Amino acid sequence: MLNGYLRNQCYKETIELFELMGASDWGFDSYSCNFVLKACMELEDYERGREVIKRAADHRVDGDKFLGSSMVNFFMKFGDFDSARLVFNQMISRDVVCWNSMIGGYVKGCYYVAAFDLFLEMILCGVRPSAITMVSLVQACGGTRNLELGKRVHGLVLVFGLGTDVLVHTALIDMYSKLGEHERAQSVFDIMPAKTLVSWNVIISGYVQNCLVYEAFDLFQKLILTGGGFDSGTIISLLQGCAQVADLESGKVLHGYIFRKGLDINVILCTALVDLYSKCGALKEATFVFDRMKNRNVITWTAMLVGLAQNGHAEDAIRLFGKMQEEGVTANSTTLVSLVHCCAHLGSLKKGRSVHARLLRHGYAFDVVNRTALIDMYAKCGNINYAERLFEDVSFLKDVISWNSMITGYGMHGQGHKALDLYHRMLDEGLKPNKTTFVSLLSACSHSGLVDQGRRLFLSMESDHNIRANEKHYACYVDLLSRAGHIKEAEVLINQMPFQSSREVFEALLNGCRMHKNIDIGIKAADYLLSLDATNPGIYIMLSNIYAEARRWDAVDHIRGLMRGRGLKKTPGCSLIEVGKQLHAFFAGEDSHPNSVEIDQILENLKSELEALGYVPDTSCVLRDVDEAMKIKSLWRHSERLAIAFGLLHTPAGSLIRISKNLRVCGDCHTVTKYISKVVKREIIVRDANRFHHFVDGKCSCNDYW
Repeated sequence: MLNGYLRNQCYKETIELFELMGASDWGFDSYSCNFVLKACMELEDYERGREVIKRAADHRVDGDKFLGSSMVNFFMKFGDFDSARLVFNQMISRDVVCWNSMIGGYVKGCYYVAAFDLFLEMILCGVRPSAITMVSLVQACGGTRNLELGKRVHGLVLVFGLGTDVLVHTALIDMYSKLGEHERAQSVFDIMPAKTLVSWNVIISGYVQNCLVYEAFDLFQKLILTGGGFDSGTIISLLQGCAQVADLESGKVLHGYIFRKGLDINVILCTALVDLYSKCGALKEATFVFDRMKNRNVITWTAMLVGLAQNGHAEDAIRLFGKMQEEGVTANSTTLVSLVHCCAHLGSLKKGRSVHARLLRHGYAFDVVNRTALIDMYAKCGNINYAERLFEDVSFLKDVISWNSMITGYGMHGQGHKALDLYHRMLDEGLKPNKTTFVSLLSACSHSGLVDQGRRLFLSMESDHNIRANEKHYACYVDLLSRAGHIKEAEVLINQMPFQSSREVFEALLNGCRMHKNIDIGIKAADYLLSLDATNPGIYIMLSNIYAEARRWDAVDHIRGLMRGRGLKKTPGCSLIEVGKQLHAFFAGEDSHPNSVEIDQILENLKSELEALGYVPDTSCVLRDVDEAMKIKSLWRHSERLAIAFGLLHTPAGSLIRISKNLRVCGDCHTVTKYISKVVKREIIVRDANRFHHFVDGKCSCNDYW
């Protein structure tokens, strides 16, 4: 009766019947205890299971080897390895099943050394290992990532005559795949006398793990040709492969297979589809799959949320998180850290703090990955001091990515000297810098005008750290030189690059030409960029600006005519400000905001006060051939001024104002914001497309170098 309840998954009824047996004259034996222990494991009821074991000991039925194995399995499942070993040591008779229970439990608990020690003890006791024993040991080799040990265990498989066992072969394929030995995995697969679908799935998954996606598809074709079927496991691996190489078309073919096989109700498969479409930038398809799913778990929600965030839809991702909460789905660490990145992208400090609080409540905030994401978020939201506080926490075990994140933060805030000091501290603590470290350092030097220090860093990469400069390093170095006015040196550097120049390198050069009004080199840089991508409006705008600053209005009209002819539009200036729990967006020239009248009045008052202090509009920032009055009017409709006025209107006197802008701050807005910070006695933090500006009492942290 107990066995019948157990087989039909009636676990509570199994336990209730056992209790009834104990209270009656029927009593119970080792088999009864064995059945009810399995029910406790299924219900994850540790306390009830311990009570069953105690009662078995009291009735002296715990000496049975079958019950002994069940007790070992029970304790291993709940991570109570000491109790499991105690039961095992007290067993009078131990067959291979008992040994397998202990060894397998150690492997699942990642106690690999203990598993191998027990295996040696087993051999010394004269117990011959079974296929299950060897499967556990092979899995341990994969867990330790020890190829040499794996080869020796493979040798033992042959010694014990288990070289034809399907389970052992499948475990060996999985191990070799995880250790990057896909050729050895294939050779084991090829000699298998009988291949199961599980074996096919493991070898296909192995190829995907080793970034051999199209080879995995070749194996899938062979599986189809053998007349064998496939299941959701096969398709999940292939979908992961498509996501890995952003192969949208193959992914759509697999989606068709899923639909025809009636597998589109499988939560794991549909989640893999959402992930695939998101990674391929096909958000419409990802949303379609997500919306049609009747059952969605936290992994599904997270896949959709991450997809939105990674494709630049941070606000939509935050809204989706709200829906996730409404449906009662508890967020995991990945969900929350994705939200941290969204808040960083939007510059939303209040939402970022809220997510930080959630991470703390769930105990996720101390993980190195999550802590690093928080450092990045606080830096990108303008609170570099709090980012520094998180970084300097003595309990924080930093890795190189954490150091890089803090160096990047200092760079964004124009604190180049702090970035360099942190780099030297990093070296003193014995950490090896990587390629990203030098990208962050060169960028920090660029934003702070530290040309000599940047030169030394660039040269030290290969000579001191054996790191060969890549395109990103060259782009940062060219940006450093160009910003400082060393345009010719930057051009020479580009011509000497050991590989073909990238778009980022020439964009850095073009930006420098705009800043320093070098038309000749600017035209050459723009021509090269347009040869790479004639549909990028940013290149036309920058070239147009170079001509405009030189008052070459005929050339400006020509460039803008080209843009119109190709249907290209300039990205409008947009500034965000967070007030209360809401983000408010302002576009350049906008007058449709509900508070437009009040905003205009504040700006008019500020204009009068600033002019009284000596402010003179720099109309050279208006790159249009219009009269002076129109230029001045245009300047006062720039998006950051509208956002600052809104902030003054809706935040307490003396409080800090934070603005995020999608474009570089123009020279006149920079000057105006310095004046405003002095007049209203407030700190104003502006994050533009390149960096942060901290305006306090008429001065900016960038020292007018940006």
